[in-house]
Amino acid sequence: MRNFAVKMIKVTDIYKKFDRLSVLRGVSLEVEKGEIVSIVGPSGAGKTTLLQIMGSLERPDAGSVDIGGEDIFRLSESRLAAFRNRHIGFVFQFHRLLPEFTMVENVAIPAMIGGAGHAESIRRAMGLIEYLGLKDRAGHRPAELSGGERQRAAVARALINNPSVVLADEPSGSLDSHNRAELHRLFFDLRRDRGHTFVIVTHDESLAAESDRVIRLVDGVVQ
Repeated sequence: MRNFAVKMIKVTDIYKKFDRLSVLRGVSLEVEKGEIVSIVGPSGAGKTTLLQIMGSLERPDAGSVDIGGEDIFRLSESRLAAFRNRHIGFVFQFHRLLPEFTMVENVAIPAMIGGAGHAESIRRAMGLIEYLGLKDRAGHRPAELSGGERQRAAVARALINNPSVVLADEPSGSLDSHNRAELHRLFFDLRRDRGHTFVIVTHDESLAAESDRVIRLVDGVVQ
């Protein structure tokens, strides 16, 4: 059993409506530094909306999100965008790689957005790509990669700025069983080697079972 002592994420009393539909109703939770936490629940429970709010992609109607001691929704839009790029990595069900760029260019983009020079961004991207065992594929475009390679490239892109937190929304949902198992192992390797904190929305029971902790969301409420 790992001993988690430092709070990385604190979500307090989050409410969110879309039109008249209450999607989140007073959600509160905490995630410790270095934890791998899965959020599970039926479709329509509010899991993706909660993850988007935790990542500042969506604003709550009420409540707060604290990441690494920063109350993120008190930041100005420009400071929030900079905070998100530096401290939060995102992995989605579909890789969202830009088709006109090579793998290494796709991975490097958030570093360049964050102000790193081109050469430094490519150097950091290649380091991650080598770590993930994809060095020979670095110059290939997404259409030339397998599904598993594309999703690992998306993970590398999420990590390029060495974020405190990685938020993953059904990251293995589009993968076959072999690549799904590989991706799951990768999350735990990254936690061991780099200390990232992971919050993962998933329907995958095996990934949830391997997590340090499972949070169940039903009808917008933590059970």
